[in-house]
Parts: sequence; C-alpha cells; structure tokens
Amino acid sequence: MSSKVQLYVYDLSNGLAKQLSMPLTGKQIDGVWHTSVVVFGKETFYGQGICITPPGQSHHGRPLQIVDMGETAIDEETFEEYLSEMRQHYTAEKYHLLDFNCNSFTNDCVGFLTGQSIPAWIKDLPSDFLSTPFGAALRPTIDAMFRRPVPGAAPTPGTLQPPPEAAAAAAAASPNPALAASLLQAVANQAFSPSPSTSTPSPSIPTASQATATIASPIHICTNPATLQSLLRTHRIAVVYFTSATCGPCRMIAPAFEDLAHEKTHRYSGKIAFVKVDLGVGLGSQVAGQYGVRVTPTFLFFLDGQKQHEIKGVNAPELRSQTDMLLYQAYPPHPHTRISLPAVESLSMKPILFTQVPALDTVLSKLGSFLDASSSSDAQSTKQTLTSIVLPYLKSQFPSKDATNVPKKLKASPVLLNSWSEATRKAAATLPPAQLFPLVDMWRLAFLDEAVGTWCAGLSTTHPHTINPVQLFLRKANDILDLTDPDVKAAARNYLLTVLRMIANAYATPALARVLLSPSGERDALTRALVGALLHGDAAVRTAAASVAFNVAASLQQRRVDQVRGADGAGASMGAEEDGEWDVELVSAMLEALGNEAQSEEVVHRLTAAIAFMLRLSPVYDTQLAPLLEVLQARDTLKAKLVAGGCGEQGVQKKDIRKLVEEVAERLCP
Repeated sequence: MSSKVQLYVYDLSNGLAKQLSMPLTGKQIDGVWHTSVVVFGKETFYGQGICITPPGQSHHGRPLQIVDMGETAIDEETFEEYLSEMRQHYTAEKYHLLDFNCNSFTNDCVGFLTGQSIPAWIKDLPSDFLSTPFGAALRPTIDAMFRRPVPGAAPTPGTLQPPPEAAAAAAAASPNPALAASLLQAVANQAFSPSPSTSTPSPSIPTASQATATIASPIHICTNPATLQSLLRTHRIAVVYFTSATCGPCRMIAPAFEDLAHEKTHRYSGKIAFVKVDLGVGLGSQVAGQYGVRVTPTFLFFLDGQKQHEIKGVNAPELRSQTDMLLYQAYPPHPHTRISLPAVESLSMKPILFTQVPALDTVLSKLGSFLDASSSSDAQSTKQTLTSIVLPYLKSQFPSKDATNVPKKLKASPVLLNSWSEATRKAAATLPPAQLFPLVDMWRLAFLDEAVGTWCAGLSTTHPHTINPVQLFLRKANDILDLTDPDVKAAARNYLLTVLRMIANAYATPALARVLLSPSGERDALTRALVGALLHGDAAVRTAAASVAFNVAASLQQRRVDQVRGADGAGASMGAEEDGEWDVELVSAMLEALGNEAQSEEVVHRLTAAIAFMLRLSPVYDTQLAPLLEVLQARDTLKAKLVAGGCGEQGVQKKDIRKLVEEVAERLCP
C-alpha cells in the first residue's frame, strides 16, 4: 500500500526576503526556505538532530506552501530504520546554516522515499544567494554563527547570533545596511525561536524546540541511488565524492572538495552539483556499487548524466583540473573573450555623471515663483519643506566655493527624504512638467549621494506608498515624449534634459542601477524615455540621452565582466538575468540615433561605447544581435561617421573616437 509524501515549505524571513532581496542583492529571492518531509502522519525535519512532530506543529507554525512529492511504496517501519541510520549522520554538531541543513536532509529523504528531489528553487537557493556580492560578504558571518565554542558541541538555540564585528561587516557590504540588518535579524529570530508547547517529540529524538533551519547547501548529501539519479537529471555537471568515516585520506582531501564546491556553486548557480556519498550511511554502499566504487576517496565526474572521468586517492590539483575541464566543455568561454579589443577594453565603465552645482538659492527661488503663481493650497507647505529641510541638506553636501563658513555635512536621513518625497508629490500635482525642472535638478544633485540612491532603490519594497522621484519624473518625461504638439514639447525641453541628467546620476549608486536594469523595476519606463530622447531634436538632450545609454550599457557590461572573471573565463551564469529582446530594442535605438547624429562627436563617442558594451560578452550575440547588426548594416553606419559629412564637415576627428568606431565596426559587427 502506497503513502503520500509531502514537502512542507516555510519562509524563515517571514516575507522580508521577497521584499528586500532586489535592493540588497540585485536578484529576486522569494524566501529563505526551510523544509520538512510529511509522511505516515508525521512531520520530520533536521535541526539539532532529526526531529519529528505532528504535521504543522513545529515551531515554524503553518507551512507557507505544501508541495506534493508523489507516493512511496516503502512502509513506515523501513522508513524508521532509514531514519535510525541517518540519525548517526544528521547530528546536531554537524548542522550548518549553509553546508549541512534541513534541505539537505529533506532532499535525501524524498530521494529515498520517491526517487525524486526537492524543487530546484529550494535546493539551489544558496548558489543564487552566494553568487551576489552581499551573499558572498555574508558567508563569513554565517560561518561565525556556527563556530562551536567547544569541539563537537552542538549549537544552542537562542545563542546562534553573529559576532558583532561579523554582523557589522556583512551589513556594511550591503547597499542598504539597515535593510540587511533587518533581514538578518528576522531570519535569526525565526530560525532559532523556541518551539510552542504543543510540539510532541518522537521518542529518543530531539524536540522541535531544539531545531534550527535554513537554506539549502552547496554540497548535496546523498544516501541512496534515487537521490543521485535525481541530482544527475537536474544538473548538467556533477562531481560525486565517495567517502567513509574511517578513511584517513578522505579527511585529507575533504577540505579541498569543500572549498571547490563553495567556489564553483557560487559562480555556476544551479548548473553544477557537488555530491557527497558516505559508504557507511544509508544506502551509500549501493550507490557506490552501481558505479564500481570500492575504495575511498573516489571522485566521479558527470556531464549531462554521463560519467566522464574518475579519480582515486588524494589529488587536489587533479580534482580541480577535471572540474574546470567539465565546466569548459559545458559552458565554453564567450567568443569575444578571444578577440583583441584594445579600444573597447580601455573604456572606463564608471558612469557618466552630471556634477555641476547651480546656485541653489536661485534654483529654489525659481521653483518658488512657479509655486506662488499656482492656486494650490499646498504651495506654501511645499516651499517650507524645500527651504527648511532640503536646501540645508544640499548646501551641506555641495557648499559654495565662495562660502566663508562651510556648513557641517548633513545626512540624507529617511525622515528628510520622506518629507522631500511628499513635497515632490505635491509639487508634481500642482505644476506642469515644464515648471518642475528646478525640483528635478535638486534631485539630480542628491543622487550623487549614495545614501539617496540606496533609499530610492528600496522604496518599492520598504515604503511602497512613498513617492519614488525616479518613477514619477520618468513617467512625466514619457508623457512629454508622446506629445505631438511641437510647441508644448519645446517648452518642456528643460524638464526632459534635467530628468535625463538625474537618471545618469542615479547610476552612481549600484543598488539603484540594479533597479533601473531590472524588468521588475524601472527598466521599461527608462527604456521608453531613452529611446525617445536619443532621437530628440535638441543637441543637449541627445547628449544627456547618450550619457544615460552609456551608463545603462556600462552597468550591464560590468556585471558581465564580473561574471566572466568569477567563472574562470566562462559565461556560465550570464544568461540567467539577460533579456535578448530588450538588448535588441536598445541596440536598434542606439544604432538609429548614431546614424542620425551628424553634429556631436561626443554623442558619437558615447553611443559607440554603449553599443560596444551591449555587444561584447552578450549571451545573445550569436542568436539575436549579430543577425540584427547585419540587417541594420551596423558596420556601414559606424564607418559613415568617419567620412566627410558623417559627423561634422570632415567626419569624426578625434583619434581615440575614430579608433573606437573602427574597432567596433570591424571586430564586433558581422
């Protein structure tokens, strides 16, 4: 008789991960998952040992989601015997937040019961998380939390807190330390909170009040053939380590295997599995027997489910070499990494910023005159906020060169920014866009302060009802670009120009740059404004638009370069967040704007650099961009800028710009 097997899924962050992950990490992470297996009317999970409670009665409360894992033909007595063996392996002192945890255990149990594995979005979460700069910075903090004060001692609920210096370092590595601290504290509280008194422990098994929980591990523990087969199906590459508790050489090679697993799963998220099989645990000997493994340590290397190589004994250099060889086979380097592009490589990927400081009193006076002329009842309160709160902050950040007494630099506190945001809402509801440019110019300067950019990046998740100035001003800019009346558009020229310069400055903050590039952030509105502004009739507007285009492409290029370097030269994880259709839209707009530009060498320079960044290392170059470049005759468009009449009377004259244009045309355009 078969029995139903279910996976109970809990979110340790209580929803904070879903809200805060994008501004913290640049990736959308919907939860910090804890899982347990429910079968035979019991909920079984791993924390300080293997714990059993009635379903839904653990200290985690009700599950966020229940996943049907199918049915098992194994009887309850056999499963209890399996747990008895596993109890020697899944002990309290072995528990680690990242390396050996609840999801390691549930994946093993599900494999034993059904031959399946837990969902990849749970199993591979640590690789996604640790592949972010914030995740990598957080790793030492997590290790410190699980450092036992006494060798062999188990962690104690309520004491697993990061050392102050480690927590501070991790928070500082985040683009938003306050959000980072909130998320860390929420996970810690949920993971280590005491169990409700209604929990019923299984005889001789630790109570649920002792349990901890966490995200999945970079090293997969396998105790049965079904689990290994499932891992081979769900990962292109697998490195399987056969070991035993009594093997001395295994203890010698284990640190090298663990280091390699952390390094490669960090860089090749969800694509490579490092698997540990202990021959003395569960059905580990059966797993070994399937592949003729008789001695430990033995390493087997799989590509697309097929065994490729085998190593016996302690040989750390060969272990790394064979792993790298499989990665190269599965994910060969981008072809552009083998092309010499000196002009492109010499380009700085730092954003173009507009740092000129106007006379701030004059700017506020101009805006105040517009507000005074309006009939709004909010005009005076808006002016008061700008005069008493915003202006002092800006003057402290950008003191006048002629000032005799330099004011103490003020911080962009949430209170200040929220007040400014509300004043912005009122002004935008009162004044037409053509009269808002002084206010936009004040925000332009503010975005040179990373604290302002970080605050703005987190608005949609932390304060969804607070006006986001980027969102507000972009929407109005797009409304202007959609107008057909040339006189009205001309009147709003200053507004559009200032908005573009503000957006360029937004790229001074990495967290906000990620939001601007994210499909779930402001990317669509930004792309729409950028495409329209690149073809604007005013040269200054086109220059500002070309600067934004450069910043967009440079930000994307920086991410790709970091991924290539982090993946030992291969673009293994590049495609996860790429959008080929968006690339095509942006490159098409840049080429059209470049073809039309006959006045400014600076615009040609910035657009050519942006095109180079969009093309180089693009994972969709061969499939989408190269055909587009041929259809649009991109090479001819670029070379036309170098001849008489292409840009000015004699074509582009500056040597460095000519060299860049020629290089992109000849080496990046088919």
